[in-house]
Amino acid sequence: MAELFNVLFRTAFFYFFIVLLYRLMGKREIGQLGIIDLIVSILIAELVAISIEEPDKSLWLTILPLSLLGVLEIFLAYISIKSRTFRKVFDGKPSLIICNGKVNYKEMVKQRYSMDDLLLSLRQKEIKDLEEVEYAFLEPNGKLSIFQYNFLHLKTSYPMPLILDGEINKKTLEYLKKDQEWLEKEIHAKNLQIKDIFYAFYKNNKIFLIKKSEGKKSET
Repeated sequence: MAELFNVLFRTAFFYFFIVLLYRLMGKREIGQLGIIDLIVSILIAELVAISIEEPDKSLWLTILPLSLLGVLEIFLAYISIKSRTFRKVFDGKPSLIICNGKVNYKEMVKQRYSMDDLLLSLRQKEIKDLEEVEYAFLEPNGKLSIFQYNFLHLKTSYPMPLILDGEINKKTLEYLKKDQEWLEKEIHAKNLQIKDIFYAFYKNNKIFLIKKSEGKKSET
């Protein structure tokens, strides 16, 4: 009877402890799982399972590792915000699967994303035909973000990221058939440097940018 009570107590205790831990780690952990988030979640589940299955061991043998994982996750999330390179290495980046209604088979092979996976994601979004989709991005968490054609089925320009956190997106330049010199010239015309730009994107033959200092959008 005492052993049963111990197991029930540990179950209830770790339920509230993990809820608190996830709240401290941030809402992002609940809504999406990157590689680091997934690893932390698996380790948390394993540690708690071991503690419940072995009630004779001290709670501190589980509480301390869980606390360390929480602190480590918060620390890595902070680094991820500050460093885009770190974020790309551990979280990955979105892949353009459909562009202007055309399937990018080369990128699908690279991401090991099959046609069945694509059609399944479309069905889950209640989309019957590939022809209804103008753009589709495979996000780092494995989900597919879909942008359908408008009512008249007219082509629209998707904002292509040129600069993120002061770093140039070379893939966008390649897609636009532009080079870094062209981008720097456009930025210098506004009396700015690349390092001054928090975010810049290209749409309708114009560059829209947000400066780090002001957080306001302007266009060139």
